[in-house]
Amino acid sequence: MLLAIDCGNTNTVFSIWDGSAFIGTWRTATEHQRTADQYYVWLSSLLHFQKIDADIDEVIISSTVPRVVFNLRVFSDRYFNCRPWVVGKPDCKLPVDVRVDEGTQVGPDRLVNTVAGYDLYGGDLIVVDFGTATTFDVVAADGAYVGGVIAPGVNLSLQALHEAAAALPHVDVTKPDHVVGTNTVACMQSGVFWGYVGLINGICDQIKRERDRPMKVISTGGLAPLFQQGHALFDHFEDDLTMHGLTVIHAFNKES
Repeated sequence: MLLAIDCGNTNTVFSIWDGSAFIGTWRTATEHQRTADQYYVWLSSLLHFQKIDADIDEVIISSTVPRVVFNLRVFSDRYFNCRPWVVGKPDCKLPVDVRVDEGTQVGPDRLVNTVAGYDLYGGDLIVVDFGTATTFDVVAADGAYVGGVIAPGVNLSLQALHEAAAALPHVDVTKPDHVVGTNTVACMQSGVFWGYVGLINGICDQIKRERDRPMKVISTGGLAPLFQQGHALFDHFEDDLTMHGLTVIHAFNKES
């Protein structure tokens, strides 16, 4: 079985793929100090608790935090006796081209989402990922990654607002009942929610005009369903987009 690991700036997701479906998915905080042994104790405890018998013999990793990759490599070697594929490393091939400025390093998560989006929906896509940053990735007709946009993440914006203005509280992200708030919390929620609806709409419209062709908009990430309530922003929502992309990349490398 395949263990797919998606390590983001805030959280790391572990999913086990049995060749046809994910039989378990777990999330933990991303901490570069965590050792290989700690990863194993955490994961094996969850498998035991949920009575999942998984014979893991392959691992693939996508990580936007380079410092965690070493311990994840040791974790794979020590406990599953395998060398993991790491997206972005030369020995991990992609089934799509990457067409960006020479010398540019593209985040592995963005490449994985491109692969997944193209596999599920074909080309001419905009993939919007609500993570620590809100990213927009543009997928060409032939599946190539051709660039994108990076904006501050929703929670990051709220945190900055709270920290920079002493009188403003930290609030949860939610769709407000009215655009015009009648108290501080409602005003902040409206500003964040409708502000990001406008940001998403505006950036996607600009991309479509620049590309001069119809494009599907695919969303992923924890807050995507919330923002779908504000407007018909997305053509499709994929909760497991990154994990699906990792299985596609794994299969491509096995066949190569």
